[in-house]
Amino acid sequence: MKTTLNIDETVMAELKREAARQGRTMSELVETALRLLLRSPRKRAALPPLPTFDSGGMLVDIADRDALYDAMDDLRLYDGGKDR
Repeated sequence: MKTTLNIDETVMAELKREAARQGRTMSELVETALRLLLRSPRKRAALPPLPTFDSGGMLVDIADRDALYDAMDDLRLYDGGKDR
């Protein structure tokens, strides 16, 4: 299959030199490199554990809209009316 790729000029120069050195075409080298890349197993870095904390329990039922608004109003009164 024929396709067009945009390749950095320095990479292309190295590809041309390596193809000449090995006596192979640039297409052969690119195909070999892509096959190796796609065949190799992907290594995923282990994710660090998420932090945990004890919140002391729920202070308001988040499914209750009125309770949420009341809690936000109480917080505004406690903060002296400052916006967060």
